[in-house]
Amino acid sequence: MNLEFKKELPLIGIVLIPCVYLAAVWKSLPEIVPIHWNSRGEIDGWGNKLTLIAMLFMLPVLTYIVLSVITKIDPKKRISLMGGKLYQLKFVLVLFMSLLALFIIYSTKSQTISSPSFIFVLAGALFMILGNYFKVIRPNYFVGIKTPWTLENQEVWKTTHLFAGKLWFIAGLIIILGSLIFDSSIFAKVFLTIVFAIAIVPIAYSYLKYRSLKKKGQM
Repeated sequence: MNLEFKKELPLIGIVLIPCVYLAAVWKSLPEIVPIHWNSRGEIDGWGNKLTLIAMLFMLPVLTYIVLSVITKIDPKKRISLMGGKLYQLKFVLVLFMSLLALFIIYSTKSQTISSPSFIFVLAGALFMILGNYFKVIRPNYFVGIKTPWTLENQEVWKTTHLFAGKLWFIAGLIIILGSLIFDSSIFAKVFLTIVFAIAIVPIAYSYLKYRSLKKKGQM
């Protein structure tokens, strides 16, 4: 067994946990199960239980496959230069997707969400972790804030990711605290606003940084 495969075993195990759990509860699930809840934790969508299999593929399994493939197809091989940091990032994302899958399966089985704020807390923690990793992401075509301006200039890439990293970390902290303080039905709108902001603001920042460097003749 080669070293590379040994490193992947913990990740494969994390991916398989929701699959094993779903297999264990499969017979106890009705043919029609809840597949969507509103911000209050109330069921507002139903579907065939086969939908859960598709959900498992779309969450932990597909995440693992995509993150395993991009290092091999990156034409400049810059993602690979992240080394251990890339593995850690892959671990975090796969773990997040597997926890989300477990939560969905459990909620589907019990036909209720006992704690709707759990999703916000989980998302907030992910934003904080990702924000911490932004500073080590090298220019590439797959991971990070990929705009025409960050891909054009390394300085724009670096400063944009430093800025975005701080923004995502603070946003994640606000999401966790807000979800614990406010009712989930009220906080859902705040959550969406924050997610929209941390997606758009770094893009605008990269453009302004690019223009600034160009005016100073540093391009």
